[in-house]
Amino acid sequence: MGPVDPRLLRRSRPARRFLVATVVLGSVAAVAVVAQAWLVSDVVVGLVEGESTRAIATVAGLLAAVVAARGVLAWAQAAAGTRAATSVKAGLRHDLVDAVLDQRRVGAAPSSARVATLLETGLDALDGYVARFLPQVVLTAVVPVAVLLTLAVVDPLSALIVVLTLPLVVTFLVLVGLVTRDRLDHRWGELQRLGRHFSDVLAGLTVLTGFGRDSARGLREVGERHRRATMESLRTAFLSSLVLELFSTLSVALVAVAAGLRLVGGGLDLGTGLLVIVLAPEAYLPLRRLGTQFHDSTQGLAAADEALTLLDGPGPAADLRTGHFVVDGPAPVTVQGLEVVHPGREQPALVLPAFTLLPGDFVAVTGPSGSGKSTLLSVLLGFAAPTAGAVRVGRHRLDELDPEAWRRQVAWVPQDPHLLAGTVADNVRLGDPDADDAQVRAALDDAGADDLSAERHVGEQGQSLSAGERRRVAVARALLRIRTGDAWLLLMDEPTAGLDAHRESTVLGTLCRLQETGDVTVVVVAHRAETVAAASRELRVEVPSTEPATAVPS
Repeated sequence: MGPVDPRLLRRSRPARRFLVATVVLGSVAAVAVVAQAWLVSDVVVGLVEGESTRAIATVAGLLAAVVAARGVLAWAQAAAGTRAATSVKAGLRHDLVDAVLDQRRVGAAPSSARVATLLETGLDALDGYVARFLPQVVLTAVVPVAVLLTLAVVDPLSALIVVLTLPLVVTFLVLVGLVTRDRLDHRWGELQRLGRHFSDVLAGLTVLTGFGRDSARGLREVGERHRRATMESLRTAFLSSLVLELFSTLSVALVAVAAGLRLVGGGLDLGTGLLVIVLAPEAYLPLRRLGTQFHDSTQGLAAADEALTLLDGPGPAADLRTGHFVVDGPAPVTVQGLEVVHPGREQPALVLPAFTLLPGDFVAVTGPSGSGKSTLLSVLLGFAAPTAGAVRVGRHRLDELDPEAWRRQVAWVPQDPHLLAGTVADNVRLGDPDADDAQVRAALDDAGADDLSAERHVGEQGQSLSAGERRRVAVARALLRIRTGDAWLLLMDEPTAGLDAHRESTVLGTLCRLQETGDVTVVVVAHRAETVAAASRELRVEVPSTEPATAVPS
């Protein structure tokens, strides 16, 4: 990512407005720098040559006004930068949340740890990038040019020295910046690793505690790596600042010595010599400050690049696989030579030569672990893209359908259902917010949850409910979506796991009654023989390295 990422400007209107304002303020600041140096030399020359007090006072008043104007410009730059950084961060956070939750998103969702790291400490680092680094980039491009043009007019030799030494400072700035970027990228990677590790530990805290494992040890080790990476990046920042200060000081000294010798020898008048000595440091000052601000902004650069990469990935933001066709009502679902290979892997996760789901089918998907049963459901939901082959719904390919409209026609029960804080009824009504109490009660009864009160409180992640109760609430939610919503395709990943025989029989009986209507297609990933026996067909999926899948009538 360069100093000004075009993706950020394209996505963020506040960033575009701020960049324009920064160019305007930077140009005015460049004029003020030259004016201040000229007025300083005029005041000193006037005092040395004994000019009238009134004339000196007039020039001193103008100098005070220019100095005050530079202060106002710096304040305006800082205020605009702070507001712009706040707006840019808020916009990116809003876009990230919308992109993750958008029903039109295709492809696998990003990990929660990655998103949490970006939304918290990651995007907070944009303050340094937007509020301080971007303005300094503009000043670095404008002020040295103004100084060089002024020096070229009043003293070409000093301008030549600055022209020859500036590239040297820029070269060291680039070299130091590359090293710093690598170090801070390593630090950003450690921060992401810490976030993922913490997320994994938090998700498995119950299991770790049950087996007596010390979860704090792993966090301490990852945190220590992050601390070492942080200290290493800080040492690099301090050393690089020292290098830039050293070469900038030497360059200014060359200009000052040359001007001083000519001033003593009579080859340069006092006013011009003072102007050169006062103005020369201003040519190098923006570069030194740019180096300092670069260290402060590198983490923000990395976070912005990560956020923009995520937003521009597969999904509505990238305008990929977002067709516009809509399937009206139940339709055959046909798989043709389907193969799915997950990113970063060579072995296929799923291989299915051909099969067709007809309206009214109740298909039990069976096979050993790792054969791709859950991947098949992800493909049907549109969360996993086929590497080869195609899935057709009616006359259209699945990737030609509007993802949001398609998912409204699908009811989904995952292996690990997610429940929100509220009541049981609130969670069931996620299937259809307009359902009345009687419809919610009927869905619970048909899901084998007749013992659950619809008004029972549910904590975040289904706290206060057992695993079986959470699964039954999720089944009820899907049933409500089928009966009162637009859904006609019911996808379930082991819906009866953990249920006793009575509850399992209730759920399977409900699925059989749905099949008998002829309008609902039921696909269930199953390991239990009772579920396979209740289905009208069995789809046997084998591990891709052994043999292909076959559809076997039950």
